[in-house]
Amino acid sequence: AQVEPTLGNLEANRALHLDEVARAKEAGAGAVVFPELSLTGYFLKDQTSEVALSRESKFLAPLLDASREVSIGLGFVERARDGRVYNAYAWLEDGAVLGVHRKVHLVTYGMFEESRDLAPGEQYRPIDTKLGRLGVLICEDLWHMEGAWLHFQQGVDALIVPSASPARGVEAGGDGLGSVRNWKSLLETTAMLTQAWVTHVNRTGWEDGISFGGGSRVIDPYGVEVGALPGLDPGRLAVDIDTREAARARTSVPLRRDEKPWILRRELDRLAEEPES
Repeated sequence: AQVEPTLGNLEANRALHLDEVARAKEAGAGAVVFPELSLTGYFLKDQTSEVALSRESKFLAPLLDASREVSIGLGFVERARDGRVYNAYAWLEDGAVLGVHRKVHLVTYGMFEESRDLAPGEQYRPIDTKLGRLGVLICEDLWHMEGAWLHFQQGVDALIVPSASPARGVEAGGDGLGSVRNWKSLLETTAMLTQAWVTHVNRTGWEDGISFGGGSRVIDPYGVEVGALPGLDPGRLAVDIDTREAARARTSVPLRRDEKPWILRRELDRLAEEPES
């Protein structure tokens, strides 16, 4: 669901989510995924703490009820029990919060200042769902190689990549956005190297004078795009995903079988011990 959340308006955004879930149910979908911070909007600044929710918040109850029929992936600001807040993504299924990923790589450069109000996550743990084993990478997480690789090592069937990526740059020849081209290249490469389905869901609309780029798409475990939403408008993309295809890809080209993670561990230990040059 490539949607346009309203900045800081939890009630309006919850209604938007419930409407999209109802449409997904009507279409016969097993799951619907939303972009990064879909429940709150992105450029929250001083609103960040005000819109933060715990995993046990009663505000999520209608969405949990809806997840009994359609599994839901959504972005929100999570308030942890120790008071810290995170850019987080929850998977709701059968009336429960099945898992939450906290964004590891907060963006603090250019127009972004996530580290001002948010704490970084520190782990990549798959979520085992009735639809398959899923790994979540929130936007910038995908641009750092260790996240996708660790999910690959843990045998995920699909990567869910929610983002709130602005529209930036123009491709050579003036056809399309440079940011969308970059995302497409990165997603296809990640799918080939992890041999997993990759579902990227980006948001649309405007906040703080910034336009978000849309361009949501699904890539199969061979790196082939099977569906995309062009343009900057809200929209819905329905794709049938067979999680067995990831296993077939890894059988035909056994990248995971032949990985040598102990070499990585050894070399990281060596780099940690070497003095900086």
